[in-house]
Amino acid sequence: MPGGPEIPDGLIERVILALDGRDAPFIKSLDGGISLEWLESGDSRLGITRFECDHNELYRRRRLGLPPGPITIGINSILDGDEKLFKHTLAHELLHAAGLLEHDGNHAEIVKAVAPSPKLSESPVLRGMREEVLSSLPERQWICGNCGHSWERMRVTRPDRCPKCARSFTAP
Repeated sequence: MPGGPEIPDGLIERVILALDGRDAPFIKSLDGGISLEWLESGDSRLGITRFECDHNELYRRRRLGLPPGPITIGINSILDGDEKLFKHTLAHELLHAAGLLEHDGNHAEIVKAVAPSPKLSESPVLRGMREEVLSSLPERQWICGNCGHSWERMRVTRPDRCPKCARSFTAP
C-alpha cells in the first residue's frame, strides 16, 4: 500500500454528472479541494469525510453558498485491492464532500448509479466480513426440525426452506 489512495479516473466526473440539478452546495469543491488518505489500521469504518470546520460553520457556508474549505476523505486500507468496493465507498464519500450529508434514499440512489456496490462474489472484503460475522455466531450449522437434515451455515440470515425436504425451515 505505497502512498495514499487515489481517485480513479472519471469517478469525480460521474459523481458531478449524477448530481446535476440536485442540491449539492459543495459540488465545485470536488474538482480539487479534496485530499485522500488511508484510515488508521483497525478502524471499523470503510470511509469517512472530514471537513475542517465544525458543523455550525459547515451549515453556514452551505446556506451562504461559500466553499466548504479543505476536505479529507479517509478510506479503510482493507479496500486496497478491492476495486469495486473501493469505488463504491469513495463515491459515497464524494457525495458527502459535495454537500449531501444525509444518508437517505437520494444518496443511495446516486451512489448506486455512479458506482454500484459489488456482489458478494466480487468483493474479497465483503466475503471476509461475512466470514467474520459467521464465525462469531453460536450456530455453526442449520438443522431442519422436520426431517433432521443438517447443513453448514453459509449465511447470516435463517434460510426459508430445508434443502432436503423443502419444508419451511423451523429452528430446533
